[in-house]
Amino acid sequence: MKFFSVAATCLLAATTSNAFTTIRPSSLKVCTQSQSTSSNIVRMSASTTEASPFVQGPRIIRDELPIVYVYDHCPFCVRVRLALGVKNVKHTVNFLANDDIPTPTKLIGKKIAPIFAIPEDDFIMGESLDIIEKIDCDERFGATGQILPFTGRKDLKAWQKSVQVLLRTLQRPRYVATGLMPEFQQIDGRHAFIKNHQLPPYEKSEWKGDGTDENPGMPMDEKLKLYAEAMAKDPTPLLEDLNAKLFELDDMVYSEYHCSEGGFSMDDVDLWSRLRSITIIKGVNWPTKLGAYMDNLSALGDVPLYDEMAL
Repeated sequence: MKFFSVAATCLLAATTSNAFTTIRPSSLKVCTQSQSTSSNIVRMSASTTEASPFVQGPRIIRDELPIVYVYDHCPFCVRVRLALGVKNVKHTVNFLANDDIPTPTKLIGKKIAPIFAIPEDDFIMGESLDIIEKIDCDERFGATGQILPFTGRKDLKAWQKSVQVLLRTLQRPRYVATGLMPEFQQIDGRHAFIKNHQLPPYEKSEWKGDGTDENPGMPMDEKLKLYAEAMAKDPTPLLEDLNAKLFELDDMVYSEYHCSEGGFSMDDVDLWSRLRSITIIKGVNWPTKLGAYMDNLSALGDVPLYDEMAL
């Protein structure tokens, strides 16, 4: 096979609605003025004549479908799924259990995702940005160059960094608490995630290990306790902070179809894939434009949001 590489307990939640058809309610309206006074924020806006949705090409169905191996919660995996969906390429999605080491190791030499396979070529590769470049340069997957390159916007990167601790605190316990994501269907997968993903204010170096003689560090029981406590804590103060940050981001997003001027780009592939995880958090108020952006790209890329399983 050709190989290519560039560069606590579970809380169960039931849902009876279809996440694929959810239209996001917005209890807040877009502000005409930015709610932040920061001089770093690039204010983006577009009239309906300036911004238009991505024009999707015809459905592409190969005799042997390309395959992606992913974790559902992983934004790097979502990048690839979104790109394939936008290009209208039918593909097989194989969700890996979070504790599954043999499968990715057999495919690409280590536990990593996403992994992309083209069976008709006996071809496998990793790294999300390299995979997307491969997809958008291969004429078998539609017209090439459909996804515009990164624009280099620093304001979006700065915003993402500003919410990193906040989102880790809210998202990580909810990933495993739903009991619904495919990688966390069994306790081993949930515990594997908790074992390796620290909660603020802990640093990765403080969290590693499981307290055993073979792997000293923070005991697993302590990690489970911290995840359970984080899930049980009243999220209201953190939600207020997050909602304010989303209003700030709404002012940076160019339109409900693409976040930067010029059209759908890698800016969208990266930003939307990260924002999708926020939909696991119940009680988030999405500004109108940003909420529409989330729904539009979910439909375009055929990647569902988490609204109906939000906690």
